[in-house]
Amino acid sequence: MNQDLLFRLFRSIDGEQTDDIVMVAESIIADERKKGHNRLADRLAGILQKNIKNNQSFKGELRQIFGSSIMIPTDNRSNIPLAVEVPAAHLRREMILSDEVDEKIVRIEKEYLARERLAHYGLKPRRRILFHGHPGCGKSMSAERIAWNIGLPFLKVKFEAVVSSYLGESASNLTKLFESIKTFPCVLLLDEFDFIAKSRGDKQDVGEMHRVVNILLNVLEEFNGPGLIIATTNLEGTLDKALFRRFDDIIEIPRPGKDEIKRLLMTTLSSIKYQKIDWDKIVTKLDQFSSAMVVKVATDAAKFAVIQGNGIVDQASFAQSLKENQMYQKN
Repeated sequence: MNQDLLFRLFRSIDGEQTDDIVMVAESIIADERKKGHNRLADRLAGILQKNIKNNQSFKGELRQIFGSSIMIPTDNRSNIPLAVEVPAAHLRREMILSDEVDEKIVRIEKEYLARERLAHYGLKPRRRILFHGHPGCGKSMSAERIAWNIGLPFLKVKFEAVVSSYLGESASNLTKLFESIKTFPCVLLLDEFDFIAKSRGDKQDVGEMHRVVNILLNVLEEFNGPGLIIATTNLEGTLDKALFRRFDDIIEIPRPGKDEIKRLLMTTLSSIKYQKIDWDKIVTKLDQFSSAMVVKVATDAAKFAVIQGNGIVDQASFAQSLKENQMYQKN
């Protein structure tokens, strides 16, 4: 489509974050990025964001359903929101995963979208999901992708607001947060939730955190809201074992395999030229790197090619990037 026509179209958009027209516009932006038209995508995203009415309440279609705005609860003492909404336009949703993991995530999405058909047979979709694995391998991104694909608002818990130094307030904040989404369809992310979900057998912990874990057990078990709860952790072994029984699905997000590493490299370099690259050699050197680090190595190689060379990534560009990032390699 002609760029001027796209600009005119985007300037005419006047809607809420969850309106269909806005979601279509975001899909257009994503398609332009896939084509390597990053500058065009950035301009379109800037125009779109100016036209979207953003605040901490949820409006648009949800207001038509519930009849009023739904506010994120705050900590009583500091008035800090207990969660923050990530706008749909900012959700990371283009992921490269193994086929096995991708199928498990697709299953969660399909079950939620088919929840009414499942209910007809007395069945429920998976609503409480735990992602675990090494840092930088896509646990949080998987949660964002699910929210995007099923079309729900995405809320990320702010544990610095939930956990209070005052006796009893942490448990109260956690209860209040779950109460607020009891009738509100959203994806609530408990990112790195081992922050509050440590084992009750941890003798170095204080009694207050034990009470918080007990509250967390209760609210997870009783959760029957219209949305999803997704938790992530890097430290599977430190979690209270009773928590695992509260989840409908527990999925490991592993480090990328060789096929995923190559796809990550190619995708990262999709908007820049490259030549004379021994992919097998580079993939071997990146074995046991996290997905985030693979992307960083490719990005640094591209920067090196632009700044020090002719703007074409080659084997030397990767050699320099690997040398600078070698300290991050996982053994």
